[in-house]
Amino acid sequence: MKIHASPASPYVRKVRALAVELGVPIEVVLADAAAADSSYGRINPIHRVPALELDNGEVLFDSPVICEYLDATHGGGFFPPPGPERWRVLKLQALGDGIMDAAVPRRGEVLRPQPQQSPSRIAAYERSIRQVLDVLETDVAGLDGVNIGTIAVACALGYLDFRFPDDAWHKSRPTLKAWYDAFARRPSMAQTAPY
Repeated sequence: MKIHASPASPYVRKVRALAVELGVPIEVVLADAAAADSSYGRINPIHRVPALELDNGEVLFDSPVICEYLDATHGGGFFPPPGPERWRVLKLQALGDGIMDAAVPRRGEVLRPQPQQSPSRIAAYERSIRQVLDVLETDVAGLDGVNIGTIAVACALGYLDFRFPDDAWHKSRPTLKAWYDAFARRPSMAQTAPY
């Protein structure tokens, strides 16, 4: 299997970290999905990373789909069966993905020339990130275990540290920071750090 990826994407990291946890080898193929002249759309018509190319040539895209596929086909248990625990874990994944969904376009917006930036968009992205971080800080006990939810949250926090170190989200969220510091020591996180 091959994962079409960019080295800093938190969505790619989520897939790669789960693959490490499952012991599934995946070849990383760098994709420049953002380039205007990119042919990547033939692999993923949504034109985003990650895309997982299976050995039979079929391609799956979007990190939640890829993660669930890997878990289902490699006996993982990182997605609990239907019931309260599954909904809790999927909610955590949504919170982690929610940080990513705000942080990635925020990064794109701040890279634009100053006159073209939208302060209101940047403020909205920052608000979303801040609100999710506050929810996580108040319920760090809910971040127990290793599952798709905790992996997503850890990848999102790692992305914030990588792209927005001056935000110092952890200064006002010591409990979440302590959880993250411990989780970040997992081999799956160390091996997939953004660069």
